[in-house]
Parts: sequence; C-alpha cells; structure tokens
Amino acid sequence: MTAVRPTTSSTPTMGRRLRRLPWTLVAALLFLGILAIAVIAPQALATHDPFALDYPASLQAPSAAHWFGTDESGRDLYSRVIWGARESVLIGLGAAAVGLAGAILLGSLAALGPRPVRATVDRFVEILFAFPALLLALLLVAIAGPSALTQIFAVGLGTAPGYARMVRGQILTAKDSGYVRAAVALGHSRSRIVRSHILPNALRPLVAIFALSVGQSIVWASSLSFLGLGVAPPASEWGALLDAGRSYIVQAGWLVVIPGLVIVALALTATTIGRHVQAGLERGEKS
Repeated sequence: MTAVRPTTSSTPTMGRRLRRLPWTLVAALLFLGILAIAVIAPQALATHDPFALDYPASLQAPSAAHWFGTDESGRDLYSRVIWGARESVLIGLGAAAVGLAGAILLGSLAALGPRPVRATVDRFVEILFAFPALLLALLLVAIAGPSALTQIFAVGLGTAPGYARMVRGQILTAKDSGYVRAAVALGHSRSRIVRSHILPNALRPLVAIFALSVGQSIVWASSLSFLGLGVAPPASEWGALLDAGRSYIVQAGWLVVIPGLVIVALALTATTIGRHVQAGLERGEKS
C-alpha cells in the first residue's frame, strides 16, 4: 500500500511569492496603502488642523513638532499634505477617467466607424494634438473659472489624443486577429463580434494604462495649480501648496520641496504599479 502524501499548505508558497516581489513594487504598494488612508481618513494620519492659523509659528523648519515645517500662516505642512491627498488623488483619477473615456470613444470611431467618420475623427485628433494643453486649460478657466473640475477636464482632454491613437491601434490589431476571422467565418453578426471579441481584447491593456495615466494626470494638474489655474486657496491640493510656497522658496524651501517630492512619489508609485500590471497582462497573453 502506497502512503498518501500530505497536502502542503499554500501559506509557504504565498510567502515565497511575496518575497519574490521586486522591492520597487513593495515600496509602491506601501505608499499606496498610506495614501489610501490619507484619502479615506486623513484625520487618522494628520497631527494638526490643516487650516488652523498660528502666525507666531510661521515658516518654521521641519521639526519634531511640525514634521514638514509650517507655512507663512503657521499651518502645519504635514497635515496640509495629508488632507490635500484626497483632492489631488480625486483630480488625478477624474482626469485619467475623462482622458481614457474620450480616448475610447475617439479610438473606436476612428477604427470601426464608416470611412467619413474615420477621416473626421482622425483630423479632429490631429487638431487636438496641435492644440497646446495649457492653452486649453486657459480657455476652460476663462469660461468656468479655476476649480478642481476645470483641472479634471483640462488634463483629461489634453491626454485623450495620445490614448486615442493607442486605442485605435489596438482595435485595428484585434480586427485582423485569427479569433475575429473565425467569428466572421462562423457567421456571427458585426455587433456581436465587436462587443464580444474586438473591444474586450483591444481595451484590456487600458487597465495598465489607466494606472500610468493617474500619475501623469496628477503631475499635470499640479502644474496647472502651480500656475494659478487650479483650485483656489486655502485648499491644500498639492499643486496649490507648490503655488503658495514658491514665494518663500529662498527662506522656506521645504514649502516647495516636500509637496514636490510627494507628487513625484505618487507619480512613481502609479508608474511602477501600472508597469507591473502591464507585464502581468503580457505574461497572461503569452501563456
């Protein structure tokens, strides 16, 4: 009688998988977890009231009492960065969603529409490419005024043309694939082929692109706020913090350096996670 081998627990396997994760991905996930807490419950991380004025403590350097220092009004910069995470992240997510939604619409029309529609959409995308994003932001600000919503649409429309070209290429590749030719040979309708075969396979890479777009959108939105085209003071959105601190960059450089480093860290986090998601999707396609 042969002995039955005991089944091994999946815990060691899971532990080995976690240990094999790149340190960059682990750091990105840790930062993402802290950021999620700051977005959902900033009071759990903040040490001061972000809007409390304390003029005697103005422009203090980072210390044990104020980890990131204080601004010109004595407000704790660390707490303002924590409370500004929600607005900054929501602007980045909203702009990425607007950009990808526009890209899916334009890319689908450019690849699947009738010939006149394809030509019109191609010319429209070329016009958007030639239209500077900053000029578009100025136009939107002149119409609607500086606000978070203005930033979302300005950044989203500025990123849509590049992603639209990508979507168009993915759809054209899917149209020429073997599974689509097989579906045509089986007599499936055009709408069913588009809905069940072309779009799911063409749009799957956008999962990774969305993560990459969030980081890019936050950087762009912060740039608009730095130019005074974003949310108005006393908002603690990270770009607004940069705008408020640039007047004191000589005597209080931390007002610009620290929010800038947080923006860079978030952009690197989104890029790292997006690239690992993209690599996972590519491995799934090859397997």
